[in-house]
Amino acid sequence: MFAEVVSASAPTSVSAAGGPDCHLMSGCGFPAPGAEIFLFEDIFTLQLASLEFGFSKVTVLLLLGVVAVVGFFTYAFRKPKLVPRGAQNIGEVGYVFVRDGIAKETIGHGGEKFVPFLFSFFFFVWVLNFFGILPGAQLPATSIFAIPVAFALIVYFTWVPLGMIKQGPIKFFTNMMFPPGVPKPMYILLAPIELISNILVRPFTHAVRLFANMFAGHLLLATFSIAAFYLISASVIGILGSVASFVVTVALTGFEAFIQALQAYIFTLLAAVYIGSALHAEH
Repeated sequence: MFAEVVSASAPTSVSAAGGPDCHLMSGCGFPAPGAEIFLFEDIFTLQLASLEFGFSKVTVLLLLGVVAVVGFFTYAFRKPKLVPRGAQNIGEVGYVFVRDGIAKETIGHGGEKFVPFLFSFFFFVWVLNFFGILPGAQLPATSIFAIPVAFALIVYFTWVPLGMIKQGPIKFFTNMMFPPGVPKPMYILLAPIELISNILVRPFTHAVRLFANMFAGHLLLATFSIAAFYLISASVIGILGSVASFVVTVALTGFEAFIQALQAYIFTLLAAVYIGSALHAEH
């Protein structure tokens, strides 16, 4: 992880990270990682007319994520059998999990139509998260704020127009602002709160929840990984500190793997909740 932090980040982060020669006995302070480990230079650029597109490590991971998801499920279902085995069995388990555990359970009637949408989101987000602990990648692409924002906007511009179509452009907002069973005088306070909460706060929290967890997890892993390297020295404190940091890094890696899957599930589940609220207004 230390080598990844130094080599994959922008040049300015090398000095910020302290360099590979910085350790406990070298006299330099602990090179605590910061936001610089999330900054990357373009690997190459693509010029199209007057437009220039830069491809950084994050872009490459996004493309690899697409290839991984599409490639695996294409391979799994290339020759489907009545009794699934191997990759097909794994693919079907994943599909049934999203269909029954998220779409049908959360959206209810009409949820089957959105299974491909939710299925794609769940596995794509999961793979992008998993890159954070994959050797060679060591970066969850979703820890870059623009990625969760883009995903949240896709969900937002799915359920809002859907709600306006299914409930009517006016009724969609009135159903949202005036939930049933509330004393009428309370609507003066509740209506604007519900409108702001659903239209503005929802997409923001949808993106931030995924981003914050992946950002914090990657930063913690980087910190303890660098500490394990930094503390190596011919001293009791150095040896004990390095071993302890390494053990914590291993434990955090396992915990991070769980959080990565959980955050993919939560993001997809919330997408299903929003779609369900658009399809079925409260009565």
